[in-house]
Amino acid sequence: MNEEEERRQRFMSHWQAATQPAEGAWAQKRRLATAMRRVIDRLVTSDAPEEELGDAADRLERYADHLETHGQSRPYSGFAEAANAGSVGAFFDASPIIGLANPLAPPLRLAAAGDVITGDVHFGSAYEGPPGCVHGGWIAAAFDEFLGFVMSATGNPGMTGTLKVIYRSPTPLKTDLRFEAGERRIEGRKTFATGRLLAGDRLCAEAEGIFISLDGTDFLALLEKRESERRAADEA
Repeated sequence: MNEEEERRQRFMSHWQAATQPAEGAWAQKRRLATAMRRVIDRLVTSDAPEEELGDAADRLERYADHLETHGQSRPYSGFAEAANAGSVGAFFDASPIIGLANPLAPPLRLAAAGDVITGDVHFGSAYEGPPGCVHGGWIAAAFDEFLGFVMSATGNPGMTGTLKVIYRSPTPLKTDLRFEAGERRIEGRKTFATGRLLAGDRLCAEAEGIFISLDGTDFLALLEKRESERRAADEA
């Protein structure tokens, strides 16, 4: 087994570990994020009366204040993206695209079966751009995460260099959508990956990405920078 295959197997084993059911506080964090997604989805189109909305805002503000009393833990030592989560300690749950514990995420659910990589997602009302359609920026963000996963599955995790998205037809909201990976090739530090987004049999968008692999030193520098900024914020 060569070094690249070893990296690929290591990444996939980490990914499989991250997709297992959560326990304890982490399971409750996922549960809370799921409830928050429901609130977000309904709030953007809600006709609830002013009094009810005001009461809900009061309670949520109190809980936000309460959460601040717990401080911020360091739940992972890696990164929150599939493209660079090279450590088993990286909780994919923190991702704003795939994170089950991040209420910003739709979430996009990734799967790998051998060399076949897919992603399934359902965008609700909060992601609307044109009437009844997904905002193009969210489609681009989802492609970035999906193709990043495709890259990492080659055993060469890194960061996005370029991303080109071609929108073929409006992408419908509240519809089961599917990402499919296309061609992949590696040239030195660059991984080229393509993919497409479908609603049933209809092609909604296509994307091409170039990702640049980085070594462990680069990631450690990013991690240290993040932790330094957090320490400075805690001391302020």
